[in-house]
Order: sequence, then C-alpha cells, then structure tokens
Amino acid sequence: MISRTWHGIVPINNKYVFGAYLNETGVREAQAIEGNVAAYVHAVDQIEYTHFFLCTIWKTWEDVMLFAGDYPNIAVTYPEDEAYGLISDPIVIHQVVDTDNNPYIWESKGQFR
Repeated sequence: MISRTWHGIVPINNKYVFGAYLNETGVREAQAIEGNVAAYVHAVDQIEYTHFFLCTIWKTWEDVMLFAGDYPNIAVTYPEDEAYGLISDPIVIHQVVDTDNNPYIWESKGQFR
C-alpha cells in the first residue's frame, strides 16, 4: 500500500469551516476512488494557524494517480481553497506502508502505529 500525505495551514478562525470543506473535497474525492483504502485528517493548532494533514492510503501507485493525476507529487488543490486562506504545501509525501491504521493515533508507548 502507499500513503500520500498532504499538509496545509489556514488561519485558526477558519479551522472548523475548512475542516468541513476538506472532508467535502479531498477526503470525499479520495474515498470515491475504488483503490482508496483509507483517509485520515489531523489538525494541529499553532498560534494563529491550524495545520491540516490529510493522509490517504492506496492499494497501488496507479490508484494514487487516479486521484492525483499525471503529477502525483504535486498537491491536489481546489479553486475554493483561497476563500479559507489556505496555504498549501505544493509537494506531498508518498511512502510504502504495510498497514492502513490511522497514522495520527498515538499508542500508549508514545509511538505512532
């Protein structure tokens, strides 16, 4: 399996509306593709911004490309992003993984699972 992680920030006052919007756009679009195994969102507040991380997990590289297109290392963005003050990292991270567990859940040993 392949994980694909995107990161972006919005002004903290847009945290909840952007979170809902992210679920309606990136999460929903990823989950609509048959090769998607999972989609997880994590939000972290830092002073006046909220950082959003979206990790999607895919069966194959071809499935990743169904979502991301011909340039899978470039972030998928939407025209309405600007309305939320989104600053999107232009590059995403891909990793081969052997589990579809939520990477944002801490285990009791202080390690990611």
